[in-house]
Amino acid sequence: MSFKIHVTGAAEEAVNRHVPQLVSDLVASGITAQDPALWGPDAEDEASKRLGWTEAVAISRPLVPEIVALRDELRAKGVDHIVLGGMGGSSLAPEVITRTAGVELTVLDSTEPGQVLAALRDRLQTTALVISSKSGSTLETDSQRRIYEKSFQEIGVDPRERIVIVTDPGSPLDASARETGYRVFNADPNVGGRYSALTAFGLVPSGLAGVDIAELLDEAETISLELAIDDPTNPGLILGAAIAGTEPLKDKVGIVSDGTHIVGFADWAEQLIAESTGKQGTGLLPVVLDPLSPEFSENLPDLQVARLVDNAEAHHLFPSNRHEGEILVSGSLGAQLLVWEFAVAVAGRLLGINPFDQPDVEAAKVAARSLLDNRPEPTTPAFVADGIEVRSTGDFLGDAASLEAAVDALVAQLGPDGYVSVQAYVDRIALPQLAGLRDLLAAKAKRPVTFGWGPRFLHSTGQFHKGGPAVGVFLQITENPAEDLEIPGRPFTFGQLIQAQAAGDASVLGEHGRPVLTLNLTDPGANLVPLFEAVN
Repeated sequence: MSFKIHVTGAAEEAVNRHVPQLVSDLVASGITAQDPALWGPDAEDEASKRLGWTEAVAISRPLVPEIVALRDELRAKGVDHIVLGGMGGSSLAPEVITRTAGVELTVLDSTEPGQVLAALRDRLQTTALVISSKSGSTLETDSQRRIYEKSFQEIGVDPRERIVIVTDPGSPLDASARETGYRVFNADPNVGGRYSALTAFGLVPSGLAGVDIAELLDEAETISLELAIDDPTNPGLILGAAIAGTEPLKDKVGIVSDGTHIVGFADWAEQLIAESTGKQGTGLLPVVLDPLSPEFSENLPDLQVARLVDNAEAHHLFPSNRHEGEILVSGSLGAQLLVWEFAVAVAGRLLGINPFDQPDVEAAKVAARSLLDNRPEPTTPAFVADGIEVRSTGDFLGDAASLEAAVDALVAQLGPDGYVSVQAYVDRIALPQLAGLRDLLAAKAKRPVTFGWGPRFLHSTGQFHKGGPAVGVFLQITENPAEDLEIPGRPFTFGQLIQAQAAGDASVLGEHGRPVLTLNLTDPGANLVPLFEAVN
């Protein structure tokens, strides 16, 4: 099983229209040769240091025995529970890799104090922590490292025996970790975080957790030659043209798992596509769907469906399963990861943007830091209903005085090409049912709806929200934590940090003219029923 793709409808027309030119322009061989000029002069500098993912399989091979040796060393000491502290691509790739392999990995990609405490209280005596940060200065992962250091010390465990660092060579974390005596794995600095699935960022936590990472690299290698050849059958060119070359552009890409063995792939693809393409007022909005999502019954003209199936070549042979107008893909996880990375790079060329930068991500980080430094009093709610505090960024609430009226007022801001983004800055382990709001809102709005757990989406889809088409409306859900947690060596707590991240992003979205409705759950357990009733 390598990679198969089948396209019909507008996607097939896009392939027929664009792939011959991509072949003529030698785009496939150019990407493989790491030609930074493929995306225009404005992108050349960034692209020149972001194409290392094309040779990740070869560069990562020597890491495999090192990772396996460390895994065996830890297991010999009774350490068999791996926790990953990472954000964005650094956490989403290991999550899909381990879930697909059926291997346990605790992914801590949050600053919500309840979620951090739950991880700390889970088998700490037999836990090893992987801290992944490309820049080495990520606030969330720095906070996670600090609290684990303290917690290990409190139970008499030397943190140097339990904390593993993955970062770029020469980063601030690289230097400090080596000085402290931590085990450090350096990633290829010429790979951006969202393209790093087959580098140390994807392999170290997955391998330590027990995944056969050599097999994952083998899977990717099987498709490497096809991706490098300038040929109309190149699956990376076909997929890139299918998602980014429709006319008019279907700029919402619905990704649905329907028969594939891969678990959670759409969440990884979401961050890759959104952060790579959502800029300069354009981009592709990935929408994670399931086979029964409301969007399928709306016949939305701007939604292009990409369906992950068991066998894309056979699936369309049966009339009931043809899925006309869709992109059908199948294949091994390693092949899928590499093909989609390649396809998104091709999509960037077709859209006329730089797929390797993220110019609007930093703004939310700056806003959050400012709130942490200045600690302003929380803004007064517009009103409180059923224990839920209602606030808005933008003047759209009018005389709304109920939760239902507030949600309706937000949805009323949608245009014919708009989307709703649900952003849940809550403990996703304690409140997984909040993800059910997505389908309810999609049925109400009759438009695509995305759902993201905060703050992890800030490192991925957050770029699209600010830099992509200005057609989104945003529903923030925050909570008063039942228990807060100090961050050692910091003047703020985890609870204050996640509140600042939510408020900071809302302010930046407001500056971009995006309407934001913030619903703060003062008692999450009691607030869920009225929240769902308001959306329904």
